Amino acid sequence: MIRHTIVFTLNHSKGSVTEAEFFKKVVKLEHINVVQKFEVLQQLSKTNPFDYGLSMEFASKTEYQYFKEHPDYLDFWQEVWKKEVHEFMEIDYKVVDPFALA
Repeated sequence: MIRHTIVFTLNHSKGSVTEAEFFKKVVKLEHINVVQKFEVLQQLSKTNPFDYGLSMEFASKTEYQYFKEHPDYLDFWQEVWKKEVHEFMEIDYKVVDPFALA
């Protein structure tokens, strides 16, 4: 299982119409058939400079790669993300046995 998370700030003002339109576009990613547990998150900590997050899971690396190459994702990346996101950080995790890491 791969957990894909991304935290970000937008070029839009908080509470603006353009911010709301951005999130309407974001939720369309949930409908790509390999996406599981899709969540839109709002940052609460004052120690983190990012305002929002996205989290989703994939059953395998193969499904994650399928997502990254899906035309809907590629279109979103080019036409929305690159234009509307100010700054971001992406983290991809896999679940591990903590005793196997020692």
